[in-house]
Formats: sequence, C-alpha cells, structure tokens
Amino acid sequence: MLQLTLAMGYGGSETQGGTAGLIVMAIWLAVCLTVLAGVWKVFTKAGQPGWGALIPIYNFFLMTKITQRPAWWLILMFIPVVNIIVAVVMSMDIAKHFGKGAGFGVGLAFLGFIFYPILGFGGAQYGGHDSHAMSHDMNAPTADDSDQQQAA
Repeated sequence: MLQLTLAMGYGGSETQGGTAGLIVMAIWLAVCLTVLAGVWKVFTKAGQPGWGALIPIYNFFLMTKITQRPAWWLILMFIPVVNIIVAVVMSMDIAKHFGKGAGFGVGLAFLGFIFYPILGFGGAQYGGHDSHAMSHDMNAPTADDSDQQQAA
C-alpha cells in the first residue's frame, strides 16, 4: 500500500509540471515561428522564394545563391567541423550582402534566432553584386560629380 501511495504522489505537482511544460513549448514554438518568418523575409528580400526557408537542404542551396557562393558548398555542410566553418562564412556573407558588418554576421551564425528576424523585418536591403561597392573609396568620383563638372 505504501508503494501505491508513493506512485500516485500527493497531487498538484503533476498539473503544475504539465502547465509549465505547455508554457515552455508555447514560447519555443513562438521563437521558432519568428525565426522562420525572419528567414523567409531574408530570402524574399534577396529575390529567392520565401517558402524555400521551410525545406531543409533546399534552404541552404538558396543561401549559396544569396551569398553568391558555388552550389557545391552544399556538400560541405555534410562534413563535420567543416560545416561549422562554412556556416560562419555564409553568415558573414549574408550580413555583407545586406550591408551589415562582420559582427552581425557572427550574430547570424551563433545567435540566428535573434539576428535573422532583425535582418528580415528590419530596413536592411539586399545588395547582391552591388554590396561590394558599399565599401568603395569615398574620394572616387561619382556620376553626380561628373554631372556637376559638366554643368560648371
């Protein structure tokens, strides 16, 4: 009889544990949906199909297109340790193509659940091939400069 009493417990703790578990699961689901929506928006901003964020291997293929890396980098994601390095490099490239710095790229790699929604829902725009021009020499003449010289 003593064993039966111990197995049944004293009540209350089972329902509290279940409620806490549901709360944790709801928070986890909300975070997952927010990250997924953020990645979807990043893909859309980069001119790729947003639904591609839902498909596990295809989403990395789309990231190679966004970062303008060769598609064979997808194979590197199946090699242990190399996949971590490739993920960091790709995250840094994504940040660069959206006009963000290296710190933001590291954030995408290691704290993606925070940084992808920031990138997706923020004001950052995809630069594509023009993202390298963002770090051009500030003293170089521009089209506006040549127009002003011709007017003078």
